[in-house]
Amino acid sequence: MTATPVNRRAWLESFGMGFGGIALADLLGRAAAAEDAAPGDESVRGVLGGCHFPPRAKRVIYLFQSGGPSQLDLYDEKPLLVERTGEQLPDSVRGGQRLTGMSGNQSSIPLVGSPFRFEHHGASGASVSELLPHTARIADRLCFIKTMYTESINHGPGVTFMQSGSQIPGRPSIGAWLDYGLGTSSDDLPSFVVLVTKNKGGQPLMSHLWGSGFLPTRHQAVRFRSGPDPVLYVGNPPGVSPASRRQLLDGLRDLHEHQFAGTPDAEITARIANYEMAFRMQSSVPDVTSFADEPEHVLAKYGPDAKDPGTFAANCVLARRLAERGVRFIQLYHQDWDHHGGLKGGIAKECQQTDQPAAALVEDLADRGMLDETLVIWGGEFGRTNYCQGLYTPGSDFGRDHHPRCFTIWMAGGGIKPGTTWGETCEFGYNVARDGVHVHDFHATLLHLLGVDHERLTYRFQGRRYRLTDVHGHVVHGIIA
Repeated sequence: MTATPVNRRAWLESFGMGFGGIALADLLGRAAAAEDAAPGDESVRGVLGGCHFPPRAKRVIYLFQSGGPSQLDLYDEKPLLVERTGEQLPDSVRGGQRLTGMSGNQSSIPLVGSPFRFEHHGASGASVSELLPHTARIADRLCFIKTMYTESINHGPGVTFMQSGSQIPGRPSIGAWLDYGLGTSSDDLPSFVVLVTKNKGGQPLMSHLWGSGFLPTRHQAVRFRSGPDPVLYVGNPPGVSPASRRQLLDGLRDLHEHQFAGTPDAEITARIANYEMAFRMQSSVPDVTSFADEPEHVLAKYGPDAKDPGTFAANCVLARRLAERGVRFIQLYHQDWDHHGGLKGGIAKECQQTDQPAAALVEDLADRGMLDETLVIWGGEFGRTNYCQGLYTPGSDFGRDHHPRCFTIWMAGGGIKPGTTWGETCEFGYNVARDGVHVHDFHATLLHLLGVDHERLTYRFQGRRYRLTDVHGHVVHGIIA
């Protein structure tokens, strides 16, 4: 007697009285539903098929300052700290808050005020440090949120939380959620692009920060790099012509579509979409990354580093060019803000690299009529303490530890009220005094400005529906114009 071959699907149907088949059908059904069983279609229109309500912003440029910039030395002026420098942090102010292992065992926790001068700027009277003269110039275009707070006290979980709504790696990043929900708005560029300032140190940046998590992989970011190959593996190898590459991709697509017909796996459609986008990027990437058509006076606004690919200034120029061409979410990462020591020199260096380009980006977008539809965000994963890490010696180049209980970010354009300050911290700059904005609230507001109800953009995974804000988050309507 000849045994009849049994394939995996048939075996699962018979296994455990058919429960294996039920589980398989559930898995395949979710994948097919997420992709609407049409290879490449969902990537264009998004799973939502449009916004929930009219958006205030069409795109986001997020200038992420990795390491935790000191709000007390940049935006949140606290004269009391200057007066009481050297005194101990009162227990009533600390309130039993946990400290990091770097300062938790200090026998002395001395307050220390900012060594930098603050001035009020513009009609709004925003208080900005002398380290940021260019940001101060555009103060009336900005909304300063001084009461951001987070649950994370260390960099890895902190940055991951800001980018994905979870401290644990594995969740989709903001840009991936937007690509999944709203789809693409550019025919030949991805909707989610990441740029990292070159030659920077500090805490490492991992690819999960711009990953797709449990969403199909085509929703993850494409990272642009400095150098002759801005996007890895997009160019044709020597001897391979565009025509032969097109022929190869056509054949590969036929095979993938045949495979999808038998097994509707979301990763198959993601593979098709990624190959097709890579082919189109062979012509679009050289165009967008070349600054040959940028007027000299525009590049000069961004500062002397604007012509040096991979610098923060050049990345700001590139971000604007990507936004012009329909990229929805552009994430810039700039490291080295982690000043546990040598704060005076370290923070001055980072401000010198970022202040002028960030301000120029906002002004450039405004000059081109794009700022009203572009949400620009500046900020890190948490703030810095009002006390000195380690021993404090008057006049020394001290440092500050991590501080999650309050920090400052700013936002501009994209439906944000310009020339405003939201929230207030206590006179010691240690706690939120009023109008706190949690990370989940920040994400809910960001999605709202893009026309998305954060409670309705979900994805079913491992038996439950997930969203960027998990089961939290409230839109901060007070900062919306």
